[in-house]
Amino acid sequence: MQLEIRGLEKLSFRERQVVALKETGANNETVAKRLGLSPATVATLYNRAKAKGYQVVLVIAGDPLGVLSGVDEGGEGSIEDE
Repeated sequence: MQLEIRGLEKLSFRERQVVALKETGANNETVAKRLGLSPATVATLYNRAKAKGYQVVLVIAGDPLGVLSGVDEGGEGSIEDE
C-alpha cells in the first residue's frame, strides 16, 4: 500500500511535512514533537494546507482485499446484484 498526496506543489515545505505526518495518522502533539513545533502551529499549518486543497490517494497494489477477481477491464464482472 502507498499513500499519495496530490497537490503538494500548492503547499509550503512545512505544510507538506505536517500533511504527510497527519495523513498517516499522527496527532498534533506527535507531529509537533517530531518537527520541533508547538501543537498550535501544527494545527495552523494543517488548516492552511487544507484550505489550499490537496488530495490523499491510497494506492493498493494487486488485489489484497480480494474484490477484483472476476472483474473485467470495463469495470463489470461476474458479480451478480443481490
